[in-house]
Amino acid sequence: MGTVKLRDNVVADDAHPGAVILAAHRLAQGLERWRVRRDVRRASTDSGDWDGIDAAQPQTTLLGRLCSRWWGVALLGAVVCSAAGMLFALPTLGTNHWHDEVRIYLAQFWIWGLLTPAIVLFDRRLPIPERELGRRLAAHILASIVFTEIYFCMFTTMRALMGVAPWSSLRISQLFTPAVIGWQIWCWLIYWIILGGIQAYQYYQRYIASELRLERLEHSFSEARLNALRMQLDPHFLFNALNTISSHVERDPKLTRRMIEHLGDLLRMSLESKDRQEVPLAEELAFLEHYLEIQKIRFGDQLRVVMDVAPEVKYAAVPSMFIQPLVENAIRHGISRRASGGTIVVRAKPLADRLEIRVIDDGVGLPLGWKIEEAEGLGLSITRQRIAGLHPNGASRFVVRNRREGGTEVDVSLPLRLVGDDKSERAFA
Repeated sequence: MGTVKLRDNVVADDAHPGAVILAAHRLAQGLERWRVRRDVRRASTDSGDWDGIDAAQPQTTLLGRLCSRWWGVALLGAVVCSAAGMLFALPTLGTNHWHDEVRIYLAQFWIWGLLTPAIVLFDRRLPIPERELGRRLAAHILASIVFTEIYFCMFTTMRALMGVAPWSSLRISQLFTPAVIGWQIWCWLIYWIILGGIQAYQYYQRYIASELRLERLEHSFSEARLNALRMQLDPHFLFNALNTISSHVERDPKLTRRMIEHLGDLLRMSLESKDRQEVPLAEELAFLEHYLEIQKIRFGDQLRVVMDVAPEVKYAAVPSMFIQPLVENAIRHGISRRASGGTIVVRAKPLADRLEIRVIDDGVGLPLGWKIEEAEGLGLSITRQRIAGLHPNGASRFVVRNRREGGTEVDVSLPLRLVGDDKSERAFA
């Protein structure tokens, strides 16, 4: 770090104090947060609802807690300025006047550390919109001259207090000599370096904020899309269930009443999970059980169901109402077309960090050339879209294929993530 010798042993540093910009920025933010918390505390105390605002704050690291208070940021800024001054003073430790050099370097960084928060606050409080760059630039040009003179006076005063320079260096005649003016120009450039660092930090904050807003918008859009798909499933399922029940109203009123009871349970559970995209597998299987009871009443012994679910995946997170459309599709397009009926197997097993779910039937199978992208039904296509929406970027698998033994197999693979507890198991038993 180079120096410039001035009259009366004035020593100027030609390196800018950029190390204190971030600390000063945090000081300004800390002051604003402290004022907000103070106002909230007063308002809450006046209303009688004060429970302690700090109790609601999330746990953070020691540095995070320190930076959340203005005095902590001030202490951190002082430490950073002192460390920076000592660092730049290291090359002078072998000289005869090293103690004076150390004090000069410390004075420079301390003063810039004091002025940087003022520059930050001036830039924030400037009553000129950011889009009017010309007017803001003109305001900063005037401010840079004022801050440069303030810095020079403070630095000269501190040097006099330290005994490094005589008090006569504060005379007007000494403040505007050619050598001092050249140094003031360099200090003026330092102001713009600090302002550039402040602007860069603010643009970085705006970039992070815009990324967070974009992420929230994408999440909201994804949630809205998944909810829309779920809403399409509800009337589709209800229409099919009512159609099944209506065919037995006159033929067997007792069976019809039992069907309606199970349908009522289905609707209740559907409403309970309407605001949740994912539920424990145990809850999904309980919903499926009520649906199967309706179908067993309809088909009797012609419909056989095998549930093969590993105990360790009962509380795995799965999309709500996603197995029922698969089983309904197997019954409608596979089992019901055979005079002898058939068997449906629902299997759920863990495989490493994956949950493997299969719905298998021994019905008539898929027609030749069938593709899920061209299928006209809603059940399979909506279920596939919901799974892909909940687990994007290839994190899930949804495959529908014919079996060699006859019939159809739906293969679903999801990330294995456990939710729920014993209470939820008892609630859905």
